[in-house]
Amino acid sequence: MTELLLLLMAYLLGSIPTGVLLARIYGGKDLSKEGSGNIGATNVGRVVGKKAGLITLVGDCLKGILPLVITMAVAGRIPWLISAVALTAFLGHLYPVFNKFKGGKGVATALGVFLVVSPLATLLAVITFALILYLWRYVSLGSIIAAGIMPALMGIFASSKIYIVLAVLVGGLVIYRHRENIKRLIEGKENKFGGEKEANAQRT
Repeated sequence: MTELLLLLMAYLLGSIPTGVLLARIYGGKDLSKEGSGNIGATNVGRVVGKKAGLITLVGDCLKGILPLVITMAVAGRIPWLISAVALTAFLGHLYPVFNKFKGGKGVATALGVFLVVSPLATLLAVITFALILYLWRYVSLGSIIAAGIMPALMGIFASSKIYIVLAVLVGGLVIYRHRENIKRLIEGKENKFGGEKEANAQRT
């Protein structure tokens, strides 16, 4: 029963649509109709402003951190349970009950999850993301590559092999949720971070 309650808690926390709430607070914007249509931090930053985007990033990250901290406080460090709670919180963000099951791409929530599971592996993934963003200015490309290397990093640094499975599932879903971005990257139509399209999106 405790495990089921923890999973329910994780899903409900993951389902809180941080970006949607902040967009309403900061000017009543409807994220589904503006920018990329996504509820994540990048689109919030484009449509509403950098401050709201940053708060969304932190809020979505906490949706991955808090369920695991609560789980460890209640049940201890049980790898399979931590993995199950982490995946459930992540799925809550992707398919939130509080937003008609229309969620974000999961990058920030995945970041929160892996910060708890393996801080060193996560640090290396974040450095990789930052390097990709610096060199090519594509948030999506950095996210995709960071998600793609996470299973290997978990294999090196994580305390349990089950976390590799978690990284494969979460990383695979992050990449899947970026399928339209991948198409635009191939076609050369993807928005660059801080580019002209970003600036125009912020003004609309």
